[in-house]
Amino acid sequence: MPSQPLAGVTVLDLSTILAGPLTATLLGEFGADVIKVEQPGTGDPARRYPPLDGDTSASWALLGRTKRSVTLDLHRPGAAEIVGRLAREVDIVVTNFRPDTLRRFGIDFDDLRAYRPDLVMVHVSAFGRTGPYADRPGFARVAEGFAGLTYRTGAPDGPPTFAGYPVADGVTGIYAAFAALLALRQRDLTGEAQLADIPLYEPLLRMMEDFIVDYSATGRSVQREGNRNPHISPNDLYRTRDGCWVAVPASTDRMWERLVEVMDAPDLAVHSSMDARIEHRAEVEARVAAFVAEHDIEPLLARLHAAGIAAGPVNSADQVCADPHIRDRGSIVEVTGADGRRRLVQAPAGRFSGFTGSPGRPAPTLGEHTAEILHDLLGLSRDEIDDLRDRGVV
Repeated sequence: MPSQPLAGVTVLDLSTILAGPLTATLLGEFGADVIKVEQPGTGDPARRYPPLDGDTSASWALLGRTKRSVTLDLHRPGAAEIVGRLAREVDIVVTNFRPDTLRRFGIDFDDLRAYRPDLVMVHVSAFGRTGPYADRPGFARVAEGFAGLTYRTGAPDGPPTFAGYPVADGVTGIYAAFAALLALRQRDLTGEAQLADIPLYEPLLRMMEDFIVDYSATGRSVQREGNRNPHISPNDLYRTRDGCWVAVPASTDRMWERLVEVMDAPDLAVHSSMDARIEHRAEVEARVAAFVAEHDIEPLLARLHAAGIAAGPVNSADQVCADPHIRDRGSIVEVTGADGRRRLVQAPAGRFSGFTGSPGRPAPTLGEHTAEILHDLLGLSRDEIDDLRDRGVV
């Protein structure tokens, strides 16, 4: 395997469920050694999310991969010191506990800086470390509603709708991994400790580029429009003759010209600008829908692609796994878990010329590496580790 860019970087993962663990997993996929701290006896709640594969969540193969697991009860006396000693030995600490919880456990930024003066911490939380809502609990769906994503999602005549995936967790996990690398770079340049404060809602606001600027320009909030885009037409999901759905977003004037030609609809060419197509959206969308409805999906997509038109199917999970392009690029891989079971999981995204992302080590069993980490990293003896176990600390 080519050398990975984060080889030699060690990450302490003090987080649960999704956004924080995703941050650490992404770093692990490109070479970082990730040490995941989990509650003895139960571990990360994500281990028990259905559907279960044996007695473990099927998704744990993805959520837990690249990591070594050490159990540590943060409620117990002495646990904070162990976290501090671990922080001394690592490059990055990732956490998603609420700020007041970190303070109560004695493992907040300033606490850990006592062990490592040039500490890098990435703190993912619902609302951030500052402001009147800093200590409120929150998950992805709360953040999505708070940031306005839920408000604008759904049919115009229906209620707000969650996206099919907790978008805030995914976007924030990716953004926080980016922030970790920025903080690490800044620490290396300055020698100073770095704290990246990443609330779940802020990456969503950054992602929804039109939401605030539109309001600033017009004084009105973007409303729910179903699958339609307020700035682009045609832009919808259209049903084919054989009952499939395709996305056809004509996002440029040139794409629209190609679509008009394929549709053999020269009368529609009069709507040559995006403003004109938005003004006549009902006519434009209806004509495209009628055209798509006349064709089965495979010949339709072949025809559109031959004309240089961006269009694609709406795939189910089985269609994603069977797609020849996805299979050819290795976007989904089969891995063997620590329990010996084979599972399909998503591969690291993107391809690079000088290195590669890798699923890395399989998702660990709970506490699988506790003794190894406490001995190798902290120098604890077997008797000292046994004593910690007897006291319920690990």
